[in-house]
Amino acid sequence: VQLQASGGGLVHTGGSLRLSCAASGSVDEIFSLGWFRQAPGKGRDLVARVTNSGQTNYGRSVRGRFTVSRDNAKNTVSLQMNSLTPEDTAVYYCNAVRFSPTRPTEYWGAGTLVTVSS
Repeated sequence: VQLQASGGGLVHTGGSLRLSCAASGSVDEIFSLGWFRQAPGKGRDLVARVTNSGQTNYGRSVRGRFTVSRDNAKNTVSLQMNSLTPEDTAVYYCNAVRFSPTRPTEYWGAGTLVTVSS
């Protein structure tokens, strides 16, 4: 599975950005698509993900501000980020979990930088 993300950039506090990620390759049996992020000097944390049945899971710090959505027909996942703060500054990574056939495998995109200025 290959993941191609787009949409990062620079935004002021309170602004919005939308990230998109397209999956290609062996997209059959992709269970979940989503986003993680890694701020400088910190670990990689869950932002949001959505399963193929539409169940969503959000990181605590983004609930109510970010919305993840998925288009199963196009194998894409998007992340709408609102009310951004400098604490949201990080490299955002698209993530996919695929079962083949029962064993889960994770895939990662290259990452896209989101910078929120104060």
